[in-house]
Amino acid sequence: MFAPTRNQARQFFFDTWARYRRGEALEPLQRTVLDAILLHPEYHALLDRPDDLRERDYLPEAGDLNPFLHLSLHLAVSEQLSIDQPRGIRALFTRLRATLGDEHDALHAVLECLGETLWQAQRLGQAADETAYLECLRRRAEW
Repeated sequence: MFAPTRNQARQFFFDTWARYRRGEALEPLQRTVLDAILLHPEYHALLDRPDDLRERDYLPEAGDLNPFLHLSLHLAVSEQLSIDQPRGIRALFTRLRATLGDEHDALHAVLECLGETLWQAQRLGQAADETAYLECLRRRAEW
């Protein structure tokens, strides 16, 4: 299985953005990444600075939001939605989109649930709890 280093993953975002800006053809995964990047104009200037930011640490305790983590979560959710895995996530996303009235807001609700689920799994040293993840999405869809 492909397991890039932090710098390799970041370089993929930098390369995708640079190819887009040069008008070059993108691979299918790069097109998916670009969709997430285009939703976040606040990251565009960052992606123009690979030499400055490739190795930067983003510390939550310092109030930093990691743009690469955020974009990676977008990529993960895109994949989950495309294959409906975990089963039922696509229907829950549709409900979230209807509840929130905006696709990007719905995506961010899913990202928050995924991030919480992954944080809990890491904290407990366990596999991610698919049931808890879907339940988080159900609660958000009922707001």
